[in-house]
Amino acid sequence: MDTLIQQIINGLVLGSIYALVALGYTMVYGVLGLINFAHGEVVMVGAMVAFSAISAIAGINPGLPGWLLLSLGMVAAIPVCMAVSFTVEKVAYRPLRTAPRLAPLISAIGVSITLQTLAMIIWGRNYLIFPTTLSQDPITLFTFHNTVADAPARTISLTPVQLTIVVLSSVLMMGLTTLVNRTKLGKAMRATAENPAIASLMGINPNAIISATFMIGAALAGVAGVMVAANYSVAHFYMGFLPGLKAFTAAVLGGIGNIYGAMLGGLLLGLVESLGAGYLGQLTGGFLGSNYQDIFAFAVLILVLTVRPSGLLGEKVSDRA
Repeated sequence: MDTLIQQIINGLVLGSIYALVALGYTMVYGVLGLINFAHGEVVMVGAMVAFSAISAIAGINPGLPGWLLLSLGMVAAIPVCMAVSFTVEKVAYRPLRTAPRLAPLISAIGVSITLQTLAMIIWGRNYLIFPTTLSQDPITLFTFHNTVADAPARTISLTPVQLTIVVLSSVLMMGLTTLVNRTKLGKAMRATAENPAIASLMGINPNAIISATFMIGAALAGVAGVMVAANYSVAHFYMGFLPGLKAFTAAVLGGIGNIYGAMLGGLLLGLVESLGAGYLGQLTGGFLGSNYQDIFAFAVLILVLTVRPSGLLGEKVSDRA
């Protein structure tokens, strides 16, 4: 029982990150009908910028508390990620809006490789040790006392970084749903997703709304990148590729184009990975353990595309004229 609860907690932590990144995929697809495969690299940019900012600030004032350093790192990473995503949309995607669907997809792959290369040039190809900002000492949530005599008690715990990931992700997801459903910008985004031409007749600037959508998704991805780097204490120019693919899987699982589907898909995918790697590792004597957890994510993608291509909550995107 204690192992199950611990794996669920680990899965929720992982799924919270996937959900944040998946929201960027699903928002862009909902408004533009485009799969932005360069979105994973925005996660990497957020981690790298935060690494540089935290290192510089800690070098100037080493006495600052860890939570403040992490917050300042996010403050530095978010506008950079938004600027990168705004530039990518304007340069690589906007000229191809009327092109065949394959053209923006190829452009997205090219942007992804370009961002990876630029990051490698700026920060190098070696793994960077992300500054320790929050304590790595686990917080005990539950303690299970073994009924066997002299057997040690087993605990359910998570680290301060993991707790921050879950809480911050929850706040951001609630904030995004409020923005989409209750603000003028959200109404404009929904109108543009419904029909950009008619939305423009209603006084909405589709270009501005699409750019805003890219930037909001980039802000969430930047936060996710900082959290990933803080959780694993490492940053790398290639670190955004795999989380980006998994977040895309989460968006497809929940129903791409549906923000609630992205949240649900991210959390479910994190749980599938954590429970699958934990229990399958035990059943196979460690042969199929955490080193093979990526298998579960892409097995889910294949299964969903085969059985229910529209995802669990369906595709919330109307047909465009």
